[in-house]
Amino acid sequence: MIAPRRFLPSISSLLALEAVDRLGSASAAAEELALTQSAISRQLKTMEEQLGVELVQRDRVRLHLTPAAREYVQTARAALTQLAQASLKLKANPTGGTLSLSILPAFGMHWLAPRLQDFARRHPEVSVNLSTRLKPFDFASEPFDAAIHFGRRDWAGVDYLKIMREEVLPVCAPELRQKTSDPTWLLSAPLLHLDTRPDAWERWFAVHDLAAPGLRGMLFDQFSTMIPAVANGLGVALLPSYLVTDDLARGRLVTACDGPAVSLGSYYLVWPKERMIAPPLASFRVWLQEAFA
Repeated sequence: MIAPRRFLPSISSLLALEAVDRLGSASAAAEELALTQSAISRQLKTMEEQLGVELVQRDRVRLHLTPAAREYVQTARAALTQLAQASLKLKANPTGGTLSLSILPAFGMHWLAPRLQDFARRHPEVSVNLSTRLKPFDFASEPFDAAIHFGRRDWAGVDYLKIMREEVLPVCAPELRQKTSDPTWLLSAPLLHLDTRPDAWERWFAVHDLAAPGLRGMLFDQFSTMIPAVANGLGVALLPSYLVTDDLARGRLVTACDGPAVSLGSYYLVWPKERMIAPPLASFRVWLQEAFA
């Protein structure tokens, strides 16, 4: 049940309060909202009278939010943001059925995006909105229904659906490859690292029974910037096999040593436990499961 009307200020009043808090003055808030300064003051006064609480301390120069109002406006800002996002979803798909999905850039671009046409064909009633996030986040403060997660089942407060296991290969430019199949040469090679997988090389060496403490090298935030660096001879990188298949076939990259690909983690679809599963997410889960049946 929604709270009684007397506890719900108008949207215009909340917008005025949020703008004053963020911009620091009634004049700046008025300019942003295309109102007069006196109109901003009236909106705040109306809210104070409705709630029976002082929100603003006034002097001759400017308005100052009270400590209680500054705390209140944080919740109001989050609610306004969620309402705006819901409106955008409604506008994008007026028939209903929007899925907002957080993706990892490389996986989303090279694996998921080429397959989404099949999902769209099977479920034309669902609009999928994609946005990238590199690390786990709080679903309560982000506008997503679900997310693509890599690694282990270490995201708190979510349920998991395993999508696929990722296998990585050590690759480099052809001129950097040593004439040996022994992986020990990589211990002294320039190694490239992904900042969201800081222990990837240590784990790869451990699979080969090699100790590799204190590895150093260039750091990247995405595979998309790492691959050109590898191709230009800047070092050796651990890259997912699905990303380098074409480059290996064309000879642009080569494997840095012989041996099978190694798995350092899996991809999962995750969604918050406390929410009901909406039909678009349910359809997407079934589609993923069928894709890997």
